[in-house]
Amino acid sequence: MQAKSFIRKPRNLGMVLGLVALLGASQVSANGEIGDHVNDLKSHIGQYSEEVNWLVGKFGAVVDTYEEKGQKGTNTNAMPEYWEEVDFHSAIETSYVPVYANIWQGIFGVKQAIDAGAPIAKVREEQSKLNQALWQALGAVKLAAQYQEKGLVAKVQTTEAEPTTVPETLDDIKHRLDRVVAKYAEKLPEAATSIVHDTYLHRFEGVEGVLIEQDADLVEDLEKDFNVTLPQAIDGKSSVDDVRKVVESMQAKLDRAKDLVAAAEKKRKDVF
Repeated sequence: MQAKSFIRKPRNLGMVLGLVALLGASQVSANGEIGDHVNDLKSHIGQYSEEVNWLVGKFGAVVDTYEEKGQKGTNTNAMPEYWEEVDFHSAIETSYVPVYANIWQGIFGVKQAIDAGAPIAKVREEQSKLNQALWQALGAVKLAAQYQEKGLVAKVQTTEAEPTTVPETLDDIKHRLDRVVAKYAEKLPEAATSIVHDTYLHRFEGVEGVLIEQDADLVEDLEKDFNVTLPQAIDGKSSVDDVRKVVESMQAKLDRAKDLVAAAEKKRKDVF
């Protein structure tokens, strides 16, 4: 299979409930427009499967070349290019961002191991992690296609929709934090930091007044996370896993905030 058989597009399983929640949110590729195929996943599953097999072969060939010719004879810069070349790239990005981030993490795991002249056993270990992420991503897209076919998820939006309620805003913040991990995994720390600041200014600040009424300490913790903890993790060149841990901690706090808001709303309705 030749790379030229794919039409280059702009860039744009975890728990089932998590996948459905992400699919239900308005999603926009951070890298530009996405193809119409993301709203007709079922019809493109064969294509995605072919692309994943192609990627596994291409990434494997890079590792084979390293084993045969060494570091100087291996072009690791081709690896991100292979990934960006396929439609599957935007299919998983708009379906389940955490696995999308894992793929980028896997690509750079192999690339950096080769660039550092690591033993072939170590490179093969990183290659295995990358392959696992690719197959996991294909499974996530297949599951997304089933929900999409049943009309259980909203159409992927190519323009950003503003959340209108506090719970919707908190869900949107969680999704944006997933994108922070994805951008960091892509070796784009400035883009990741930009998402953090933008999310704080244009999402969190809009709901913190309501949240303070429920738990001021929780809001203070999240403010520190947005302005200190997460930016420092990104600027400090932490591992992707370390950044993900900070994000997961923030998302747990956001879930707590959402529960408090829901309880307060229920109490208000019971009173009236």
